[in-house]
Amino acid sequence: MATGGITLENLPKELPLDSFKKITDNFSEERLLGTGAFGSVYKGILDDGGLVAVKKLAENSPVPRDKIFENEVQNIMVLEHENIVKLVAFRREAQSKLVQSNGRHIIADITETLLCYEFLPRGSLDKNLFGENNSIDWDTRFKIIKGICKGIDFLHTLPKPVLHLGLKPQNILLGDNMTPKIADFGFSRIFGQEQTRMNTRSVVGSVGYMAPEYLYSGEISARSDIYSLGLIIMEISTREKNSSSTDQKHARKYIDRVKENWTLEEIMSVYSELEEHEVHQVAGCIKIGLQCVKIDQNKRPSIENILVMLNELPTNEEVSHSR
Repeated sequence: MATGGITLENLPKELPLDSFKKITDNFSEERLLGTGAFGSVYKGILDDGGLVAVKKLAENSPVPRDKIFENEVQNIMVLEHENIVKLVAFRREAQSKLVQSNGRHIIADITETLLCYEFLPRGSLDKNLFGENNSIDWDTRFKIIKGICKGIDFLHTLPKPVLHLGLKPQNILLGDNMTPKIADFGFSRIFGQEQTRMNTRSVVGSVGYMAPEYLYSGEISARSDIYSLGLIIMEISTREKNSSSTDQKHARKYIDRVKENWTLEEIMSVYSELEEHEVHQVAGCIKIGLQCVKIDQNKRPSIENILVMLNELPTNEEVSHSR
């Protein structure tokens, strides 16, 4: 390890731009992990071999970079929870650069906005659920559902609740032990204690996971996240992808298909390897998911109620004792 080098232990909250360039090999293609709505994510290698994920915000992201920076840094950096991705460092720096404008080269001030997170080698829930190696057993998937719900419960019950507003499998990352961690807070809003709902002029996000009242009226509340959560729970339970990201009917086709097809008999057929209590867990999770996606937001359960329902689903011990 280089003496005085950058390590996970001594990583400063505000990391110099040159340090971000160093740990990402100057944002090389070889270090690129993925590109999304907000920008590109690179693997960063520290001097002690420790790994981080570096998000370089795009100039044309759907939310202004200063707003994303405020959301992620001021709102999220203070959060400590095992089901929330940890933001460990950041940088926001204006630089003079030669850029092309109307066919001419001019000097312009370009603000580089960089966010540094803990590195999660397993990648997104989406990749693990629907990618090539999609062999997560039911027990693990049930724990993932519970972990996501605990993360949302933490966000929604803070003194000033945080609404994520961008929940989808791509924004849930998995740790080494398959612990789910909610990421990407670029769309997030903070509510005051007296607020239960509000309206926003800027409706941004993945259409297929957005609550109808948010998509059509710009109305947001804690129940907006619950709608997205319901779709994720159904995807994890059925292993069927909600492919309605471009469907303006806010995933109704997917929801109707799950409601119609995933009877107890279908679950027993698809999950023939599962024990009795596990079949009832799958059925219970699908039922909870369907409650979460009701069009009338007042009929959706709160996150506290969802956790209670999950904890009431049968376990192996309970089934054994009842025999």
